[in-house]
Formats: sequence, C-alpha cells, structure tokens
Amino acid sequence: MRVLMVSWEFPPVVVGGLGRHVHALARELVVAGHEVVVLSRAPAGTDAGTHPTVEERVDGVRVLRVAEDPPHLEFGTDLVPWTLGMGHGLLRYALTSLLPGWRPDVVHAHDWLVAHPAVALADVLGVPLVATLHATEAGRHSGWLPGPMNRQVHSTEWWLAQRADQVITCSSAMRAEVATLYDLDPGAVHVVHNGIDPGRWRVRTTPAPAPAGAGPRLVYFGRLEYEKGVQDLIAALPRIRRRHRGTRLLVAGSGTQQEMLQARVTEHRVKRSVDFLGHLPDTELTALLRGADAVVLPSRYEPFGIVALEAAAVGATLVASTAGGLGELVRDGETGLGFAPGDVSGLADAVDRALSDPPAARRRARAARARLRTDFAWPTIAEQTAQIYRDARARGPQDLVRPKIPTGNLFDRAP
Repeated sequence: MRVLMVSWEFPPVVVGGLGRHVHALARELVVAGHEVVVLSRAPAGTDAGTHPTVEERVDGVRVLRVAEDPPHLEFGTDLVPWTLGMGHGLLRYALTSLLPGWRPDVVHAHDWLVAHPAVALADVLGVPLVATLHATEAGRHSGWLPGPMNRQVHSTEWWLAQRADQVITCSSAMRAEVATLYDLDPGAVHVVHNGIDPGRWRVRTTPAPAPAGAGPRLVYFGRLEYEKGVQDLIAALPRIRRRHRGTRLLVAGSGTQQEMLQARVTEHRVKRSVDFLGHLPDTELTALLRGADAVVLPSRYEPFGIVALEAAAVGATLVASTAGGLGELVRDGETGLGFAPGDVSGLADAVDRALSDPPAARRRARAARARLRTDFAWPTIAEQTAQIYRDARARGPQDLVRPKIPTGNLFDRAP
C-alpha cells in the first residue's frame, strides 16, 4: 500500500514519544513492503531561510520536512494559530509538490495538531482517513477543559475522531477514554500498542558505582509535567527514606514543571536527596537506568507509557502507577509493582516492596523484558496497522456540527 502519514513530529524534531512512534512504524511498514511518505515540519521558530523545505530518505521512508511560513507565530504562546499555520504549510506543499505525481491509498493522521491538513487531503483524494489519537486534552487535565484553548483543542480532537474512517489508540484505557470523550462506539476503536526496539537500550555501559555506604537509588525519567506525577514521588520520599536509609531520587528529564518540583523538594525537606539531571543522552540514560534499584513512574495520566518499555529493555525494576496504559504494561506482581495514581502512601509501599526483596524484583524485571519480544515488537504492530489500512473504507467529506462541550469534569459523564 501507499501510505501518507501526517505528523507534527518526526526525528530529529521530537517533542514527546509521538515522533519516535511515527518513525519506527513508518520504517517497519517499509520493511514489510509498503511505500510510506511522512509529511512533517521543520523545527518550530525557524523559517524558509534557516530551514528550507527538504525531502530525504530515512530508513527507506520518504520524509518531507516543510518550512514554516513567515507569520510570527510561536508554539508556546500561540498554540492554535501556530497549529493552523503549520497545517496550511503542510497542505500547500502536499497539493503543489507531492500529490501531482503520487497518490496514497490511505492518509494516516497522528494527533489533533494535523487534523486540518489530514482531513483536507483525505477529502480531496477520496481515500480513507485513519487517525491515531495518542492522548486527549481532557486527559492531560484530569477531565477538565479549564480555558478557551483547551476547549478548542478538545473540539478539534472530536472532529478528527468523528471524521476518521478508522480510529486507533495505544491502549485499552485510551480506547475507553476516546470513546467517552468523542461519542464513539468503543468496539469500533482499535487498540494498537506502541512498540520498542530493545536493541537500542542494550548499550554496554557500566553503571556509575554508588558511593560506599550509599542507600538505594530511585530513578524517574521523562517529561517534567504535572500529569507525570513526580510531585507524588517527591512527597513519598520521606516515608521511603525512613524505611530505607540513604535513598536518593535521580530525576532525568525536562519540562514546564521543574520549578514546581524543586519547590516540592524544599517543602518535603529532601533537597539533599534529590538530583535533577536534566535531559540525558541515550548512553548516559541507559547507564542511569541500569544502576537504579528501582525505576519509578508515578503518572497521574498516561495514555501508554513508553518509558516503561524502555526501562524494561534495560532490565530495570519497575514501580508504576496504574494510570491508563501503564496499568496494562506493568502487571502488578508479574512484570513490576503498581499503585493507584496520586496515592502517595501506596507509592511508598510499592517502592518498599521492591527494595525489600531484590530477588523477586529481578524475576519481575526478567518477565517484563521477555514481554517486549511479543506484545511490543514493531513487526507485529506494523502488521496490525496495515490490516487497519486494508479494512478502512473512505466515507468521503462530512459536514459535522460543533460538539457540545459539557461543563464540569468530562470523565464524570455517565457512560
């Protein structure tokens, strides 16, 4: 099949895990014999002078990186206008430079930021539109849509979900969430897990030795955002240290909530026991994970949780909340230990269990790594996605009314 993927991320332009997912999926589809074109963008804040539009081959994938247009729109302060501008640029380039000589069998949109160009291209070409919803605006805000921008994003997600001929989510939890939020039949929403290449995490690095007499080392890695729950891990640290003297928390990553987290460290009087390491290169991150006594993922909201797979690939002991997809990836007592999102006491107890029985922790880590070769292998994920492409039937352009956005918490709505 000829596949046109539309994505606002593609390495090296990466904001979260979406870009790496698109790269790996596109690469694996090419290996399986499909022809894949990825329509994406140049880095934010650039222009046609600093980063002109380029076409290149990446692992057999034809990648089109479209330059930003001249208007002064900033991702951080003008999200919706910036997104519309990006979409216009992608659409204009596709219509004038790509499609005159090439026609896809399916358009695959990745998240709401590319809804406008993806819907337009599917409508113009008369081909099926497949949409993968990697997260939801309501989910990122615990069910709330507090401001106009949040409601704008939510309504765009609803539009993409309603217009798509097939909808994909990365976990069963996300399927239920998407069906509730966007008025879909859960049975019509596909679950295709994210995948991992374990070989990327098998770098032969030696963990930095712990100082003599040092206590256990806990590691969190990922974005520093409120929904990631690092504030709960910091709040649990005094209890953990009372049970396991000298425990240190190493935080790898960056994000908008670092100042808040540093304030929580001071509030809970654990400043000398927490290190913020910033963003680490893969080799350093792998060494950090290999040297951890436990990797703790305390998310309050997590559509999937690719970091759990990355930690499992390294062989780390996993302690994770049951938020969203994490509860499907980390099976309590089998591939790790779990606790309820936001439950500080439960978090401390789970870490205590992990640290108190190293042999059991190692058995769980081996089980987690073994599962990567089956449930989360990219060839399997690519074939599942290709079958969804084959089954998709184009319904054509649709005139949809604006969704009514309920007040209050959207997750409190009766099913």
